Amino acid sequence: MHRKVLLLSSSFERAKGTGAELAAASTRSALLDDPHAPASAEQRTARWKVQSSYGDIGLRYREDETVAYVASRMPAIYAACHRVLREVRRRSPGFAPKNVLDFGAGPSSALWAMRAVWPKSIERVNLIEPSKEMQRAGQTLLDNLKGLPLIHSYDSIQELNRSIEKHERRHDLVISSYALGEIPSLNDRITIVRQLWDLTKDVLVLLEPGTPQGSKIISQMRSYILWMEKRKCRKSEKSTGAAPSKMKSMVVQEDLLKDGAFVVAPCPHDGRCPLENSDKYCHFVQRLERTSSQRIYKRSKGVPLRGFEDEKFCYVALRRGKRPEEAWPLDGMKFDTLKERHAKRNPEDLIIDYDDQFPSEEDEEAPDGDEDSLVPYASDTQELSLFHESGEEEEEEPIRADLGGGWGRIIYSPIRRGRQVQMDVCRATKRDASEGAFERVVVTQSKNPALHLQARKSLWGDLWPF
Repeated sequence: MHRKVLLLSSSFERAKGTGAELAAASTRSALLDDPHAPASAEQRTARWKVQSSYGDIGLRYREDETVAYVASRMPAIYAACHRVLREVRRRSPGFAPKNVLDFGAGPSSALWAMRAVWPKSIERVNLIEPSKEMQRAGQTLLDNLKGLPLIHSYDSIQELNRSIEKHERRHDLVISSYALGEIPSLNDRITIVRQLWDLTKDVLVLLEPGTPQGSKIISQMRSYILWMEKRKCRKSEKSTGAAPSKMKSMVVQEDLLKDGAFVVAPCPHDGRCPLENSDKYCHFVQRLERTSSQRIYKRSKGVPLRGFEDEKFCYVALRRGKRPEEAWPLDGMKFDTLKERHAKRNPEDLIIDYDDQFPSEEDEEAPDGDEDSLVPYASDTQELSLFHESGEEEEEEPIRADLGGGWGRIIYSPIRRGRQVQMDVCRATKRDASEGAFERVVVTQSKNPALHLQARKSLWGDLWPF
């Protein structure tokens, strides 16, 4: 097994090197306006009707590589997919997909994550995987399981379109995990993402390894889909102005509601990525446990590995429609400084009752009740608690992070130095979330003790209010 894992790793390195050479030659201008494209408008539109050759240029796994992939890579990919899909559910709690498409499914790692996040809503799953060995591995892992949705496997997108009716091609959720990086050609990659977006009814999730190349792929595909939908909206608005009758204008207005796209996660805005053309790249980390067998066959030069590993990944979740206009979470909220908070304290609160500090013998002998034995704890560090406007100790429900532009995303680990916390945050600079920026946010205990407490609890990938 150790030898198979090494062979699989070397094949990944060869594919990564080929993709890096092609990605280095591509630019943003070539992505949006290809200089090598035909000049005429008819030929330019026909360029996107070329069938994808994913089955010919994707990685085809042999039996030994498939076994090594399931043993070494599948747990990490499942952990990353589960983290991303859980973030989509958190930002869109009303979203419950029924029909799902998994592109580049492999051994169905994303399917296991989807069943964990939405265990009751999924009814039909279509898997696209060109490797027969991977298909057989996925079927073997799903054997003898109860409560599975209806699952179909296809070799390519073309076979999927030929096998199902046109009205059934749209899926509530389309996910592509660790598949676009195996396609070295930028033109084929754009064509595939265009086809996946056409098959998307609601949410599209793209997930790649957390490397500079993977981040560049995600940034390119994000820019392309947003640019494509903005162009479609402009054309629809022009046709709305030229509509002669009320009936036609009503039809066009309905189409306008369906057109458009916005980013659900991780970006808080729909503008150009602020990390583009910089020495930094957007990625996140998910820690997972290693089993004893994994520590044996994933060892490097005989050195024993730790009991956990950190999977780095980058992703984008896009949704059809217009971004909802929501009020920003800190609008109208006033926070006291540490000096003002101390000035508001009552003198009686500073008196210490030593009788209450040390329990008596009777209290020690009395059995504790069920309510006193429960220790409160934060069930999920990703959620932010509601900031109290006053000093009253009232229990309030934690605020849900809406899809407006008022929630920034913490990129990289926060730096805690004494009584201040420094965070690198990607945030929206306009109320409509059309533009964004990457900036350093410094929160001190003296100026804002309430936000400082939340900043100390914040982690890489959390949301931050503005």
